[in-house]
Amino acid sequence: MHKPLVAVSTDVRQFENYTWHAAPQQYLEAAIVGSDVTPILVPNFGDRIDLDRLLASVDGVMITGSKSNVHPSLYGEEATEANGPYDTDRDATTLPLIRKAIERGVPLLAICRGLQEMNVALGGTLAAEIQEREGSLDHRAPVSDDQDERFAIRHKLSIKPGSCLADVFGAGEVMINSVHRQAIDRLGGRLQVEAVAEDGTVEAVSVKDSRAFAVGVQWHPEYWVKSDSASAKIFKAFGEAVRLHAAARDGTRQAAE
Repeated sequence: MHKPLVAVSTDVRQFENYTWHAAPQQYLEAAIVGSDVTPILVPNFGDRIDLDRLLASVDGVMITGSKSNVHPSLYGEEATEANGPYDTDRDATTLPLIRKAIERGVPLLAICRGLQEMNVALGGTLAAEIQEREGSLDHRAPVSDDQDERFAIRHKLSIKPGSCLADVFGAGEVMINSVHRQAIDRLGGRLQVEAVAEDGTVEAVSVKDSRAFAVGVQWHPEYWVKSDSASAKIFKAFGEAVRLHAAARDGTRQAAE
């Protein structure tokens, strides 16, 4: 039996005198190990990519985290050097990809920057440098050269009763890592809050009228998918949704034949 295909977002990076479209290995490994799917990288060429054809060929979409931020002009704010870096080619690809995936009922998992892209794609706004807000926790990673320390699980969030993630984790509290300096400000119109941190920062959202799994999380479950049960549960739930979509797509194709 063939493993389902999942489209994975990429970043545009410059190194070795080339322009690269790339994704960190942790996300790809988590898709393979945690969701039991085959990840396919999507280059950032905006409307030059036939997203409808792409989404007709895959069974899920994963939007990764990134060092770059969504360009503020996309939610009515002014860009500043302090709020960067930016990746406008990625924005031009991922935002329409998110909207089309939701429209077509293709399962969607968005992580960190991905959650922020999801919010902006659906009409929401973002708050920058949230560690400077009164009463806010510092959600940035600790300064360290040790990635395990930077991505250490260190604060708790509360899962909303009756939410999609309550079905995944059960209602109550879950311990997570935290590696971000931006967060949701105004929630996108079709989104609902799934979980919040102790300071009220939105840590997870879902699409309330979605035909399939469509969840964004602000933390990084991909980093600990092999050793942390909560991180593994996110990818398992996504993988199950992807397989349901794949089975339905295969049934439709067979009926047509």
